Amino acid sequence: MDRDAVWQHVDEQRAALADVLEGLGPDEWDHPSLCAGWKVRDVAAHVISSPQSGLGTVSVAMLRAKGNFNRCILDEGKRAGIRPTAQILADYRQYAGSRRRPPGTTYLDPLLDVLVHTQDIVVPLGRLHDMPPAAACAAAGRVWGTSFPFRARKNLAGLRLVASDVAWSVGDGPAVHGPMASLLLVLTGRPAGLAGLTGKGVPLLSERLARSAAAARRRSPPPRTPAPPQR
Repeated sequence: MDRDAVWQHVDEQRAALADVLEGLGPDEWDHPSLCAGWKVRDVAAHVISSPQSGLGTVSVAMLRAKGNFNRCILDEGKRAGIRPTAQILADYRQYAGSRRRPPGTTYLDPLLDVLVHTQDIVVPLGRLHDMPPAAACAAAGRVWGTSFPFRARKNLAGLRLVASDVAWSVGDGPAVHGPMASLLLVLTGRPAGLAGLTGKGVPLLSERLARSAAAARRRSPPPRTPAPPQR
């Protein structure tokens, strides 16, 4: 998928997520997301922070977190998430079509963020939001092709993942079949993706996800509530 097509998907998925968010009630905004320690509002604010993150803001955030990447992401998500919902929604209206992205990332990272984090929001709320298979395929290629932060090649070694709705497969070993959306979720460490998968490799995949989730919890800093950002 070329760069322009990726950005078109980013625009469409950010707009679709904004539509979902506008329909949430107060309890849903404060509902836990699929991301441990993150509320729906934190994830929503994090997704649209991508076009607002320049070298200066990222440097300051890393200094606050004393160089700890996980701490930085968690603190900044919560710092943005404690703002009023109207401000978070205003960010979507202002930045949904932006091509800016944080330093050190590629144009595929905003796509990965909005696809996966939308599911982090809708799944625990019992809502459905379809993920475009072609976009999910492009994002999955990004996850599989880099070791940080998901470690997908290492965590899922010895398994073969095969998409049922697009021409995509990776790995060797017992096969796991399913839609690209479900595969993207498990590639990024989300056990919620298991529900859409079949094949001899599913039990091993479930075990691997449980193991990697436990390791991620050990690496993650304890939650804290930062002061709100200065606007």
